Amino acid sequence: MDLVESYAEDLRFARKRVTRALLALLLVALAVFPWVAPEYMMFLVTLVALYSIGVMGQNLLIGYTGQISFGQAGFLAIGAFAFGHMRIWGAPFLVALAGAGALAALAGVVVGFPSLRLKGPYLSIATLGFGVATYQVFVNWEVLSGGRSGLAIAKLRPMFGLSSTRYEYYVYVLLLAGFTLATYNLVSSYVGRAFVAIRDSDIAAEVNGVNLTRYKLLAFAISSFYTGVHGALYAQVLGHIEPQIFNVLESITLFVAVIIGGVASVEGSILGATFVLLVPKVFADFREMVPVVYGVAILVVLIFEPLGLFGRWLKLRLYFQLWPFR
Repeated sequence: MDLVESYAEDLRFARKRVTRALLALLLVALAVFPWVAPEYMMFLVTLVALYSIGVMGQNLLIGYTGQISFGQAGFLAIGAFAFGHMRIWGAPFLVALAGAGALAALAGVVVGFPSLRLKGPYLSIATLGFGVATYQVFVNWEVLSGGRSGLAIAKLRPMFGLSSTRYEYYVYVLLLAGFTLATYNLVSSYVGRAFVAIRDSDIAAEVNGVNLTRYKLLAFAISSFYTGVHGALYAQVLGHIEPQIFNVLESITLFVAVIIGGVASVEGSILGATFVLLVPKVFADFREMVPVVYGVAILVVLIFEPLGLFGRWLKLRLYFQLWPFR
């Protein structure tokens, strides 16, 4: 009985009263935010929400399963263009979103097969090749990408008397909340523990009954689903997409977000997404500095704070819990 209760407790999103109270305050703040913030700030938070979903997917693959992938741009493109075509055909927003994620997940399973035999840099190169190949397919096949004019995607139709920007903000924040809750439960479940076992030692995991083929492919599928949804949401926000948007730099951006935010951390995924979106805004007049800042930030994290921004937040919280007796 104790084991059942402790496992159920482990699956809970917020285990302490203080955490639940802070979470409630955060939700209230997010609900009120679009009524007090300027429109460009709402748009920025909307971008953070959709990027956070993609970074969570990348973190599930890199942080929890230990499979390094640089092919996320390919899954972004698949999700974005699949979503665009389905919206043009008249599919409802949520149906097109789920379809885009499903197609990206199917591609993820195909790409995941090399992970059964490749590790480390070899797997990274293989997935990078997939991303480049997907980019070339969309560039050269106009029937998929819409040619030089790209694909135009209709904006969401606002409801409840909200403006277009506010309505989009609430939809994206709610989707982020749903994906965050699902990710927390996933990493706390048997599947998440199997992912971690594979990351720590795939041989030991297999000896203890973890099916490597099943869970490695599942990790790629789930990660790709998240990334496909990210691509679809990005397409919806932009309203117009072209293949050039989904180049290898998008894969690198997601990788940077995982490292800076915190490997194997759901909260770190959100912090990492915020970081990679704020840096270009801060250095808007010095765009050439953005890659430099990313590189320096990764070095600082790897040397001084391996757990990233989330690790720094944990230490700060522990400091105030012990204060003034520290």
